[in-house]
Amino acid sequence: MNKNRLRIGKIPFANLFPIFYMLEKEADLSGYEFIEGVPSDLNRQIRQGLIDVSPSSSIEYLRHPDKYALIENHSISSSGPVGSILLFGKQPIETLDGLSILTSSQSETSVALIRIVLKKFYELQCTFQSSNLSLKDALRSGSAYLLIGDEALREALKWPGLYIYDIGELWYKQTGLPFTFALWIARRDCCRGKNELFRKFVDDLNRAKISALKNLDAVAASCPFRDMLSDEDLVSYWKGISFDFTDEHRKGLELFRAYAEELGLL
Repeated sequence: MNKNRLRIGKIPFANLFPIFYMLEKEADLSGYEFIEGVPSDLNRQIRQGLIDVSPSSSIEYLRHPDKYALIENHSISSSGPVGSILLFGKQPIETLDGLSILTSSQSETSVALIRIVLKKFYELQCTFQSSNLSLKDALRSGSAYLLIGDEALREALKWPGLYIYDIGELWYKQTGLPFTFALWIARRDCCRGKNELFRKFVDDLNRAKISALKNLDAVAASCPFRDMLSDEDLVSYWKGISFDFTDEHRKGLELFRAYAEELGLL
């Protein structure tokens, strides 16, 4: 293990842009190596020890709590609509019983969540298939498609005629609790083997979050996603995300764990 480098997973989605922007702008990055990937890819890499710390799908943490230490007070959550975890359909959600649902191969938590929402909240029996298809191609043959991240944001602007459901909103309406899509986690062996560098990173991450949330207008002005959303829409999107992890977030995560366990998703 290289004790001089901390390998940090970086999700290149708009939702985490404010945190990484401020981290890279204001922190001393010596000793850090950023490794980019979609959530499902970073889950695999941190599980295999290829990276040390990362924002990672909450279900990855729930599946392997013995492997990871939780970085406190950080998450990607929502209390209501999250804006970028969306189910696109040609028909209303309540009519999907018995049909096959396509799900983005980039996600793991959201795939588990849609299974819970359809089974527990709508009492639907659906089958699920991971896909890399575009939305246009997927809906030629399928009934509904779960997309995440920037792809979901972009497609929501293109298809006003479809039924579009925000999964964070569906969860909140049923439970009254936040839903935590991702957590910042570190491998326990990293915390021991790179303890000083890891503590420095946690301090940098804490400062980056505070700075980002105080300066969302300035962050938007530097955001490469301005071709997709206006500065005002970017700020509104980020304000709909909770980057904290409070007792209420823990309650929501525990309920997600209970449902996931009941349906055999862990």
